[in-house]
Amino acid sequence: MNIEKLKLPPQLQKILQFWRPIVSLLFLAIILWSSLFQISTEEVGVITRFGKYVRQVEPGLNFKIPLAEDVYKVPVERQQKLEFGFRTSQAGVNTRYNSQSSSTKDESLMLTGDLNLAEVQWVVQYRIDNAYNNLFEVRNPQNTLRTLSEAAMRQIVGDRTVNEVLTVGRTEIGSKSQELIQQICREYSLGIKIEQVVLQDVNPPEPVKAAFNAVNEAQQE
Repeated sequence: MNIEKLKLPPQLQKILQFWRPIVSLLFLAIILWSSLFQISTEEVGVITRFGKYVRQVEPGLNFKIPLAEDVYKVPVERQQKLEFGFRTSQAGVNTRYNSQSSSTKDESLMLTGDLNLAEVQWVVQYRIDNAYNNLFEVRNPQNTLRTLSEAAMRQIVGDRTVNEVLTVGRTEIGSKSQELIQQICREYSLGIKIEQVVLQDVNPPEPVKAAFNAVNEAQQE
């Protein structure tokens, strides 16, 4: 039994002929749009193909295989920071800080080597120097950096007396903490370079601050 092929009406054929190149151009534009991407001057692009690392690209206009490849933009030239014992609530000329929450209090309260308490507020300034390690070697590198930075600072402060922490030892504490944090970052393969550790403020705990100041004044007199 012969089956005759169905033929579209001439009017419908004209409509299809009109729209076919437009649809083709639109499809090509979508493919091109999803293939090109821009990397800014302070970033590098890490390309994965079906979830597997394949290459790293430099700043500028770059190409990837659509649907098969994904790009992660990593700010390797941007200096970033973590704040401990306080949080910047409003940056600018008149910067405002918040150190009253329970989480910041827990971070800042530390035990010194002579079994006294001190409230230490500090900043860790860092940048990413290995995009691959930062993306794939550790699940959450920023949280890991926060945890190990707090542990390192507690270790350094715990080796010194409260007077050293509050007065002459602040610069040394910052440099020693930077060295220790950098060492742990290398061991964990975080892909992070510690630029600086700065002690923002160091004080005795609020309940004993008045007594501590009175002792200092008596010693000075």
